[in-house]
Amino acid sequence: MIEGNRPCTDIAQQLHAVEKAILQAKRTLIQDHIGNCLDEAVAGTGNTSTVADFKAITKYL
Repeated sequence: MIEGNRPCTDIAQQLHAVEKAILQAKRTLIQDHIGNCLDEAVAGTGNTSTVADFKAITKYL
């Protein structure tokens, strides 16, 4: 788009869309990971690394 001399507003709009898509992918990944960790914890199949994983991923929220 830049090489094609597209207007700055078009480029900014596309960058914004990409940013939102990445944010949504991150949210989905984190929610899935948290859900799996909680399922393991409730089922009693988790271990100390499950808790550590849960704590580690929360810093990306």
